[in-house]
Amino acid sequence: MKITIFTLFPEMIRPFFTSSIMKRAVDKGIVEYEIVNFRDYAEGVHKKADDLPYGGGAGMVIMPEPLSKALDDYNATGKRVIFPTPSGKTFTEKYAEELSNEDELVFICGHYEGIDQRVIDTYVTDEITIGDYVLSSGETSTIVIIDALFRLIDGVITEESLEDESFNSSLLEYPQYTRPPRYCTKSVPDVLLTGHHGHITQWRCDQRLVKTMLNRPDLLSHASLSTEERERLLKILDSEDKRTCQRWILSEL
Repeated sequence: MKITIFTLFPEMIRPFFTSSIMKRAVDKGIVEYEIVNFRDYAEGVHKKADDLPYGGGAGMVIMPEPLSKALDDYNATGKRVIFPTPSGKTFTEKYAEELSNEDELVFICGHYEGIDQRVIDTYVTDEITIGDYVLSSGETSTIVIIDALFRLIDGVITEESLEDESFNSSLLEYPQYTRPPRYCTKSVPDVLLTGHHGHITQWRCDQRLVKTMLNRPDLLSHASLSTEERERLLKILDSEDKRTCQRWILSEL
């Protein structure tokens, strides 16, 4: 996959591509990236890339000229161009899977009060929000989106590592433990020390159900739970959570 990022602050983006899993993906040739500072396309001594918004209001807006010139120079028209913005569509694991199948992605990092709408209308195919909150820069949101999708590309990490992660089958991931078996008065659950794969698998399934019910019950409306899984939820949860779960189950029947 080729990823091109248009930003005013390349220094915020570059370390992500030179560290950890992403670095290995780049070294293997699975991911190719380019970071473009569109301030280089601005005119004047000061390379001004923003200006006051028409109609008044606080803050500054990124001007259309330098960004459009940069996008044209890299032939962005016709490609999948993503603009992270609080007013976009919600980013999900399913959305990440869709984007991970693309051969090429272009990202525009907004800043200040955003970018001129005419740039969005001309080039952007996807306006995406990573949550119901506002960040000071589009660079942060861009890194989040890329981090979520690139790991789904074939060859980046193993299929086994993806199988039981959060949002797989609409359930959250089970708790993880490692050595030592006892730390600060807290012990690893006994079942994980037995070596009994069947019991361990069942424990992990139970934990996924419970964690999803407690932390993200909204996800259960999209999960395909078997009758056995629904019954196990009722047995595992305490009385208060059981009533919540019971109401959810009854509403789905």
